[in-house]
Amino acid sequence: MTTDEAFFTLYSDLPRLGPGSDACTREALGRLPSLPPAPRVVDLGCGNGRQTLALAEALRTSILAVDLHPPFLQQLEQDARARGLQAFIQTRCQDMGALDLPHESVDLLWSEGAIYHLGFGPGLTRWRPLLAPGGLAAITECTWLTDTRPAEAVEFWTEGYPTMGTIEENRAAALAAGMEVLGTFTLPPSAWWDDYYTPLLERARRLAPTADETLRQVIAGAHRETDLYRHHGHAYGYVFYLLRRPT
Repeated sequence: MTTDEAFFTLYSDLPRLGPGSDACTREALGRLPSLPPAPRVVDLGCGNGRQTLALAEALRTSILAVDLHPPFLQQLEQDARARGLQAFIQTRCQDMGALDLPHESVDLLWSEGAIYHLGFGPGLTRWRPLLAPGGLAAITECTWLTDTRPAEAVEFWTEGYPTMGTIEENRAAALAAGMEVLGTFTLPPSAWWDDYYTPLLERARRLAPTADETLRQVIAGAHRETDLYRHHGHAYGYVFYLLRRPT
């Protein structure tokens, strides 16, 4: 089993592929200014699309969901059909950092737990031209919440995401990318545990007895990550950044 195969064996079919909740998605949407009639919406790095479904239920408008992993998109399509939302969701297998969408063609750009692949500032710089003037963005990003950081957390994130910033640093990066910051809020611990870490640990427990060496290493990484958050989650977290492209 390759590392990619091991990763998808562990994470496929989980309720979520990262911290988040339907309640947090709805809260972020509710904090944004009003959208135009029939808004043009994209969800970038959608994964299996739990937040895409929540957006479709709330907005009842067409949403383009973009991800690079076809099985995640297939799961989203299946879940959309099961919930009667298939008319609102179109999937596209594409690199979210190299989209072929026209400039100024998006009224609402959504992305939960994915922009770190590009980096927060570079990702916003790349995505800003997609937004229509006055267009809105709601993006979650793993963020340092304190300047007093446990050494274990610093070691983990220096290896995993060395450019991770504070809220103020990310606000500055958004401004530098040409975006207005409308607000921020931090996801609660329940957004990490309920639909992400708890199902992930249960999956790891079931897979462990028959796992090969590669899968055992991926499982060990998941245990390290969850243990780190259990002990040091006060020092970092996912933050929703609510943004607007100026008119």
